[in-house]
Amino acid sequence: MIVWQRDAVSAFIALGANLGDAAAMVRRAIDGLAQLPQTQLLAWSPLYASAPVDAQGPDYVNAVAQVRTGLTAPELLQHLGQAELQAGRTRPYHHAPRTLDLDLLLYGDGRIDSPALTLPHPRMAQRAFVLLPLADIAPQRVSPEALRAVAGQAIRRLPG
Repeated sequence: MIVWQRDAVSAFIALGANLGDAAAMVRRAIDGLAQLPQTQLLAWSPLYASAPVDAQGPDYVNAVAQVRTGLTAPELLQHLGQAELQAGRTRPYHHAPRTLDLDLLLYGDGRIDSPALTLPHPRMAQRAFVLLPLADIAPQRVSPEALRAVAGQAIRRLPG
């Protein structure tokens, strides 16, 4: 039994990687979400491959996971950043290829607009690599109009 100090909230996290064994890294990161304090992994999407957006480099492997957490949104974001660093993420330049990218998409129905965190994620509605995996695990969170808006973006579901 998990006992949390605060009311638990459902949160959605986008995962991506395009360096090394990107699929294995995303799978390990999904498993790692279950290890976060006060957090339970509820669901995760299949893996998808997509070309980098506004960048160069190999295709990304992407997924979305749902957790239930007693962490605040800033605390959860801090843990995600630590996981990226542990996976060897560096930021040599904007949109650089990465070993792991974890983005907090949604935190309950919360809205945050601060220098450190904006929720819902400000670009999620523009990205097929976020909306398709999110629709797999939470179809009520993605409208048909949103899916149509990204229908022209190249993305494919990976086997397995």
